[in-house]
Amino acid sequence: MVQIRNVAKEKVAAGELAIGVGLRQSRTVDIGKAMKTAGFDWLFIDMEHNSMDTDTAVQISVAAQDAGITPIVRVPGFQHFHATRVLDGGAQGIVVPHVDTPEVARQMVANCKYPPLGHRSVAGAQPVVDFESHPMGEVSAAINEATLLILMLETPEAIANADAIAAVPGVDALLIGTNDLCMEMGIPGEVGHDRAVEAYKTTIAACEKHGKFAGMGGVYDPPLMEKYINMGVRLILGTSDLQLMMAAGKERAATLRAML
Repeated sequence: MVQIRNVAKEKVAAGELAIGVGLRQSRTVDIGKAMKTAGFDWLFIDMEHNSMDTDTAVQISVAAQDAGITPIVRVPGFQHFHATRVLDGGAQGIVVPHVDTPEVARQMVANCKYPPLGHRSVAGAQPVVDFESHPMGEVSAAINEATLLILMLETPEAIANADAIAAVPGVDALLIGTNDLCMEMGIPGEVGHDRAVEAYKTTIAACEKHGKFAGMGGVYDPPLMEKYINMGVRLILGTSDLQLMMAAGKERAATLRAML
């Protein structure tokens, strides 16, 4: 029987927090092991908002899986090749930005999951199974089960369609892109606004109804994060490599300058 571990999926399925760290600056494969040691469960490898290429994302993904931290790639668009190339190369999940409708959700399931859920093309032996050969039916089912398909809701239209999107078979999680959502709502930066809270309530309810995981991105104030976690989000984008570097860098520079 084919066994594939996805640490992040295991944690959220158990009702625990799966805490991710965004990668925008990192380009070397040791980042997965470092972030695992730091206490994170998954990497949010961002190909939407930086210049990282597919080769780099794939190399980070393969090393991350071996380190025991789940590599998840945010693709830049809906074309099937954005997702399938990184999945074939070693990613264990895909984050799709700007999903507003169940039609797009179904398209992404078709792109990212093998039949009978979707229509992903077969690539042969893959890194997620250590390039071992297995019966096609067994390996495709195991990869489907171990692949997280996370759809980002970032507009009022998406929130209004949350129930229909969550109902799509093959979707694993809905993650609110809180900053883009607030921009679209005309309340930029107000990620704790009553309208944002209502969006979380709507999305969490949809996820609970359809057996999906609720996720959070763009919220970094600990009390507000705790509020949304207590409401039911479990897939947490906790910070980014740039945020960590800037916070630590500023602290160290200020400490040193205060010495004279």
